[in-house]
Amino acid sequence: MSASPQTPHGYDLEPDLARALRGTPPAHALSWLCSELGARQIAAVQPLDGGTSSAVHRVVLESRTGSRLSVIMRRYVLDWLAEEPWTPSNEATVLRLLNGSAVPAPQLLAADPDGTSAGAPTIVMSVLPGRVDWRPHDLDSWLRQLAEALPAVHDLPITTGLRKFEPYAPEKHLPPKWSAFPAAWERAIELYHGPQPQVPQVFIHRDYHPGNVLWSSGGISGIVDWPSACLGGAGADVGHCRANIIRHFGLDAADRFLRIWQS
Repeated sequence: MSASPQTPHGYDLEPDLARALRGTPPAHALSWLCSELGARQIAAVQPLDGGTSSAVHRVVLESRTGSRLSVIMRRYVLDWLAEEPWTPSNEATVLRLLNGSAVPAPQLLAADPDGTSAGAPTIVMSVLPGRVDWRPHDLDSWLRQLAEALPAVHDLPITTGLRKFEPYAPEKHLPPKWSAFPAAWERAIELYHGPQPQVPQVFIHRDYHPGNVLWSSGGISGIVDWPSACLGGAGADVGHCRANIIRHFGLDAADRFLRIWQS
């Protein structure tokens, strides 16, 4: 039996973070967006739940002829960007590289990576169909499709102009005091600080998990959130996705996902 899904990360924010990420974008940012895409005015702005690293809004633009266009605007407004200032430019680069590929990714529509004009580093993308699904009716089919989508990403012939994979630093002191297997944690820490495994280097999403996959009519309709994409081992995407599956559905579901990917 699988675990019951908990509230996904990014859907229950502290008030200060919610204001920063879900509040309406400032007027000068929306004015820049209209100018970049030749729109007459903003018809609607809707914050999107889920993300915790940037402010993401769906914006409906109205042209001078009255036609409307929906776009996704991501604004990098948090302090963490000081540690990874390359992120907005990397996202713009990756979306350009993905354009026309077999992977259902957004199309880059406008970019202000350093925030000179928009007031904060900003990326504007096309809207993909579908929505995130954290409560699948058929968990086995859901896991299978999540796993089957990865080879198409890793097989892309994108090897130039990308950063190289770097593991994230542990966020907490390890081993945790509650663990009954401290030796296993110590071995994992030893491997973390050692040389990276010699594995084939491929194009990876770097943040592949169910919160970045869109679904429509029972199938995957899009893969979003590409700012961390880089060159690395395919297992990095698999392991990151497994960690997210474990939190919501338990270890058995994560192991099933792994077996499907391995097959």
